[in-house]
Amino acid sequence: MTQDLTVTLVQTFLHWGDREKNLAHLSGKLEDVPPTDLIILPEMFTTGFITDPIGLAGEMDGPVMQWMEGVASRKQAYVLGSLSMKVGEKYFNRLICMAPDGSYTQYDKRHPFRLGGEHLKFTKGNKRGIFSLKGWNILPLICYDLRFPVWCKNTFSGGKHAFDLIICVANWPEVRSQAWSLLLKARAIDNQCYAIGVNRIGEDGNGVNHSGDSAVSDPRGKIITHIQPHAEAVVTLTINREELDEFRTTFPVGLDWDTFTFPGIE
Repeated sequence: MTQDLTVTLVQTFLHWGDREKNLAHLSGKLEDVPPTDLIILPEMFTTGFITDPIGLAGEMDGPVMQWMEGVASRKQAYVLGSLSMKVGEKYFNRLICMAPDGSYTQYDKRHPFRLGGEHLKFTKGNKRGIFSLKGWNILPLICYDLRFPVWCKNTFSGGKHAFDLIICVANWPEVRSQAWSLLLKARAIDNQCYAIGVNRIGEDGNGVNHSGDSAVSDPRGKIITHIQPHAEAVVTLTINREELDEFRTTFPVGLDWDTFTFPGIE
């Protein structure tokens, strides 16, 4: 049975390249989180948006994964965020969604940010990472992915949508905050789904400022939650499944979506 989904957005400052400080900072912020299904952290929540991961990347059996597992277990909630991850000789900007029982799903950023040089050191992902939680199918995205509507496109087949919610974690610069807000709403409208964007605040080690502007859009493109810019905040809200299903039934644009495939994508 599909239920409403309670989500917690964590808009926070990130200490540049300092895993221990960031984990301690986040641990304090999550201490008083009310009952929730899913806790959402920003992109690269252990370091800020680094483009040279050597010496800073985590490992799949490392302390950050253990930290996420500990938080998920204590809060009895899923914990989602991305981090720089080393796998063999390759580096990925990898999103992890950790379950309370220690199992997890993962998604590797498909579109490394070329303007920042991320593509020079990070290997891009080759598949979407849709996962399910309480009957919701969720499409995870990482920052720059939000600009690519084909990669974000929903499908409708056999009476079912591929996903019901987009979650984008980001280190999105303040100078492009208008694009962030517009694209979040556009992706919700395009795909007849909810869209959640969780972004960091503050200046990073490259002198780039981030305003946050974390938000939740409903399927009509209406912003139902917007966190105050430049402020650290932990916000918990519930998104309504009945409203989503009713809107899709009364305005069934999925029946007329174009069919497509992703060539060369697993």
